[in-house]
Amino acid sequence: MSVNTNWDIESYRAPYESGEHWALKQEFMEAHKSRIPEDRLVCLAQVFVNIELLGCRYPDKTMEQVSVLAQDVGQEYKESKKKKLQKDVVKASDAAGARYKGSKARP
Repeated sequence: MSVNTNWDIESYRAPYESGEHWALKQEFMEAHKSRIPEDRLVCLAQVFVNIELLGCRYPDKTMEQVSVLAQDVGQEYKESKKKKLQKDVVKASDAAGARYKGSKARP
């Protein structure tokens, strides 16, 4: 099956999309433009972004297809997401103790 690649990915950028949102969507479409028909690819790219950024869920078959297509897409985003999620864990008693000591030390 031959896929028409004579279309502009940029034409699908919405004016309200953030840079991060658009970068993921664009990367997904560029990775698969030569293999998936335009209308289907645009839809799948939006689904991919919705899953990654918004935590949306779709029917199992759709989730599987997007998961396979997304294996090599969005690596930079995924790495930055991992770094953002790293937080210090402090026991509540330690935090309360630090707060109490801080309030006592004030004149």
